[in-house]
Amino acid sequence: MSISIASSPSSAALLTKRGSWTGSARPPPSLLIPLQRSLPRVRVFAGNASPADTDLSNELDAVLSFSEIVPDTVVFDDFERFPPTAATVSSSLLLGLCSLPDTKFKSAIETALADSECYGKENSVDRLSCFSDKALVNVGADLARFVPGRVSTEVDACLAYDTRGIIRKVHELLKLYNEVEVSSQRLLFKIPSTWQGIEASRLLESEGIQTHLTLVYSFSQAAAAAQAGASVIQIFVGRIRDWARNHSGDPEIEVACRNGEDPGLALVKKTYNYIHKYGHKSKLMAAAVRNKQDIFSLLGIDYIIAPLKILQSLKESVTYPDEKYSYVRRLSPGSARMYNFTEEELVKWDQRSFASAMGPAAEELLAAGLEGYVNQTRRVEELFGKIWPPPNV
Repeated sequence: MSISIASSPSSAALLTKRGSWTGSARPPPSLLIPLQRSLPRVRVFAGNASPADTDLSNELDAVLSFSEIVPDTVVFDDFERFPPTAATVSSSLLLGLCSLPDTKFKSAIETALADSECYGKENSVDRLSCFSDKALVNVGADLARFVPGRVSTEVDACLAYDTRGIIRKVHELLKLYNEVEVSSQRLLFKIPSTWQGIEASRLLESEGIQTHLTLVYSFSQAAAAAQAGASVIQIFVGRIRDWARNHSGDPEIEVACRNGEDPGLALVKKTYNYIHKYGHKSKLMAAAVRNKQDIFSLLGIDYIIAPLKILQSLKESVTYPDEKYSYVRRLSPGSARMYNFTEEELVKWDQRSFASAMGPAAEELLAAGLEGYVNQTRRVEELFGKIWPPPNV
């Protein structure tokens, strides 16, 4: 979710565990952003019928009765129109903030660049990495003061194939958050869904550290992430669809297409049913949704990262009282119990079975996603190298 949010998140992303956490400190006046009351609290109703006791006024209200919507944006003026319930802080977000002439998070970045610990590092690579970590945490801490949900912090994608490196980086970021008094219960750590990333998630979750596994493009990734106990699993619906339109030869995608299903939506459905049928704790997030129909097909999922243009369209589309029954929950624990999985899909995933089950779509999309994240991180470090030291330091 960058505030991308998360996931993005970008992507962005950002996730609310309803009613569980509050900020650790009252936000300073400069961070108090008025939140409109036009959006109802998120509610999820059991069964396949829409709630009958809610006076729905537009499509966005109807959708919010089933799933939590996370705005996909780095434009902070949009917070008033679509108040975020959670957020993702990432290299993409830092680049977006640095491109704005004025932002509430300017001081968070400048403070990071003035940090004496980073300043004292002789190696320029270590110094720039330190600045980036401090900036992520400072912005994440500011976000945690005014969003009610969790803040997901991106872990350096350069570590995607290094389990120990991921764990070490998460511990370092968590230590920085502790220094600015942000509780670990308000935090997620966004990790790429390589086998090494999933293993890091398993070990971190065993310590009580919440993880957000991203770049999921196959059932083997999703099921292994659920078995690892990841708090959030993020699937990119539109990217899978795009791959399927321009490529062939992926068995998982071909099965979905033969069944007349969109392959991205089919993966979300299968993953949701797997989580709920077999009692995994993970919450499921859909990203890269491309239109309103995608959202209507996902009703019942925990989180949907949606572009602002889709949210605006939903908000402007009036729903009359007699139409509220047309919104049907597509994903539910009840329907999950009826879903049938093959023996091959119910294995206890290990590195070998995981690798053999990854089709060309997942391999290519994962590689492309990692390359994008790494490039964003490098761009942030290059930018910080140009503007460091900041004014008045």
